[in-house]
Amino acid sequence: MGNFLRERYSSFKLAEDAKKNGYYAFFRTFQSKQETEVKVNGKDVLMFGSNSYLGLTTHPKVIEAAESAVRKYGSSCSGSRFLNGTTDMHEQLEHNLAKFLNKEEALVFSTGFQVNLGVLPTIAKQGDVLLLDRLNHASLYEGAKLSDASTVVFRHNDMQALEKKLANLQDANHRIIAVDGIFSMEGNIAKLPEIVALAKKYNASVMSDCAHAVGVLGDHGRGTPDHFGVNDDVELIGGTFSKSLASLGGFVAGDKETIQYIRHVARSLIFSASMTPSSTAATIAALEIMSTDDSRRLKLWENTNYSLKRLKELGFDTGDAETPIIPIYIRDNEKAYKMTMRLFEEGVFVNPVVAPAVAPTDTLIRFSLMATHTIEQIDIAIDKILKVANELDVKRQTEAA
Repeated sequence: MGNFLRERYSSFKLAEDAKKNGYYAFFRTFQSKQETEVKVNGKDVLMFGSNSYLGLTTHPKVIEAAESAVRKYGSSCSGSRFLNGTTDMHEQLEHNLAKFLNKEEALVFSTGFQVNLGVLPTIAKQGDVLLLDRLNHASLYEGAKLSDASTVVFRHNDMQALEKKLANLQDANHRIIAVDGIFSMEGNIAKLPEIVALAKKYNASVMSDCAHAVGVLGDHGRGTPDHFGVNDDVELIGGTFSKSLASLGGFVAGDKETIQYIRHVARSLIFSASMTPSSTAATIAALEIMSTDDSRRLKLWENTNYSLKRLKELGFDTGDAETPIIPIYIRDNEKAYKMTMRLFEEGVFVNPVVAPAVAPTDTLIRFSLMATHTIEQIDIAIDKILKVANELDVKRQTEAA
């Protein structure tokens, strides 16, 4: 019997060709903790590609909490939350999250991706319509595909486009607007006040995926709804623990009735093993630090404002970036790859975002900041970016002018 799958995919040469040409910038191997300086493929480099915005992955309290949980509960819960995988720690985390986010209840999942895979099919029924920002995270799109609702996409952060879509959906049973709190590649913030106003006008619900916003926006990092003062009007807040909360897992928070329904219906929760004890304990510890000490978040914003100012002064195109996620638009696939690899050679780790993930004219280098970066490290990285951009003749706005 022939190997059908081998034959089908033997023509996939994209990764192999990229490796041969020295452009392959993925699955790079780390041999250290994710700090501001890391060892990757045996090389010491400055890390500007991490989502550990508050730098809590190496905090002593977080590490000790994870170690203690393994000693008490073992390495795994060995089952789903629905059956034998719920511990008192999971319940404590849910209680703490609900309080932190000013919601009645919270529910934790094994990953942030699974939150959207489970929540959207659960709350969006046949005859409903899900309205998604064009630049939402892939997990929202995958969750929408699994639902029985129709999906309508509107132009990124375009409120006129959203209202036009809503006005044409008056016959839908219900309309649910789901958006990122901070958009993960572009680094800009969802226009939640305007979205909430439109939701009220057209009797829609709002869900904000605050994966990149928790720890970054709002009082002590409570997310985008808190940042804009519309927490009570955003029915569901989702997110992940793998960024500011220094762990692995995800959550959704909202009113008691909706969360209880999701708890007993969401398939990605019921049919997945629960968060490990170490991940759960680490998240509890990170959330406690975040709740009681805002100094890291404030330092993160100092680093963000400094970096944006420097990059713009040098003429780099950072789009509408306004958060610790700063896109440096290259607008050329090959140059984006080359710039990533050259920066690595120069001792700076960044991530390329290239076609087909974005249009070829929107390719970029994703430069992301941590609270633990020093100004000296930022200056070194930006100086290297300027050097390599000049080598590769990357157009800057000062040059275009």
